[in-house]
Amino acid sequence: MPVTVNQVAFIDDDDILRDANVQTLQLAGFDVLAFGSAETAVAALPDGFSGVVVSDIRMPRMDGRQLFRRLKEQDPDLPVILITGHADVAEAVEAMHDGVYDFVAKPYAPERLVSSIRRAIEKRRLVLENRELRTLAAQAQSDWPLIGQTPVMERLRATLRQLASADVDVLLEGETGVGKELAARALHAWGRRRDREFVAVDCAALPAGALDSELFGHELGAFSGAVRQRMGRIQQADRGTLFLDEIETLAPEAQGKFLRVLEEREVTPLGANRAQTLDLRVVAAAKGDLSDAVAAGTFREDLFHRLDVVRIRIPPLRERREDVPLLFAHFLARACERLDGPPPVVDDQVRWRLHNHDWPGNVRELGHYAQRVALGLADQAVANAGEPPPLPERVATYEAHVIEEALAACGGDVRTALEILRIPRKTFYDKVERHGIDLARYRRRS
Repeated sequence: MPVTVNQVAFIDDDDILRDANVQTLQLAGFDVLAFGSAETAVAALPDGFSGVVVSDIRMPRMDGRQLFRRLKEQDPDLPVILITGHADVAEAVEAMHDGVYDFVAKPYAPERLVSSIRRAIEKRRLVLENRELRTLAAQAQSDWPLIGQTPVMERLRATLRQLASADVDVLLEGETGVGKELAARALHAWGRRRDREFVAVDCAALPAGALDSELFGHELGAFSGAVRQRMGRIQQADRGTLFLDEIETLAPEAQGKFLRVLEEREVTPLGANRAQTLDLRVVAAAKGDLSDAVAAGTFREDLFHRLDVVRIRIPPLRERREDVPLLFAHFLARACERLDGPPPVVDDQVRWRLHNHDWPGNVRELGHYAQRVALGLADQAVANAGEPPPLPERVATYEAHVIEEALAACGGDVRTALEILRIPRKTFYDKVERHGIDLARYRRRS
């Protein structure tokens, strides 16, 4: 989420000096706004001006220090550089104690002024980017738990909202850390069961010896050690939502029993003489394609088809890279709130990692990284990252990301991807080969 800062507001009542400095700054590549008085500058500069202000300190009516104080009221972080005569150096130093960014004493070499402006612009860019991150974090609260502005996330939220009221069983698929439980909680929170229990069961963590008791419950005396009645997790979800995470790890003996729960909507605790009728919604989650587990013989086919009423794939973070700054802003704001401290400055190394890291741990990994940034403990990978690669390499990386995002959005359909990218077919295939993009991977996802 880079912010471009290149504007310089230059204020001087001396027409000749103003024109000369404007020309110098334009040759240095700046976009210059010239003003003959502080009053005209104040009236013309918008609130939140995304640039730097350079002003002569000695001007009639409103001088440079008065201008600085006026601008500081509007934006305390706006960098102001004062140009002073030799006799005004002491006054300029005092102004720096009040928050003026820098002063340049006459006579000065053009390079001195340009150098000061470049440093001020970099500071301004960091301030504006951090402001934008905080704004995005605040906006993200309304979309939590499914933050994202990419088309794939907008479609996901719309699908979940539609399914929430339909009250059907749902199978969620996605890699570790993509937010499958968050999607399940959204289905629960947006549906008619929102005031009832949401019961999450980690199938991979179920104790093998007590699996039946944990899921289905037991009566008093049902077995040795059953000194009291126990309600199973499935019963706890009655009239609510039962979330089964990593269902592909469910033990084979439990799969058959759970199939009956799905088909009959009833459960029989251990030692009970009659079944108990249930009103529940089941949301199951798997780390990959559950049909692969069926093909491997580790998951019952009939249970798979019973779960596969509606199947939703949660995309990994690398397929929606444009959401990374927004998610990072949200996690960083939460971490700073817990730590009761101000948000840190997000520097170039952090931004480089946000843009280029593949985030194999997905949203969970990004959240942990935001916590480390909030603590000032950027990990060793960032510390050793050094300078970013040269521009051609960065451009190639960005181009590959754009192509992959287009393919993910259209399920690998090349014709639709060409319409999105607006490039010739031959150019498309040349770029796919150059970047090593596997088209079959996206077709399988469709």
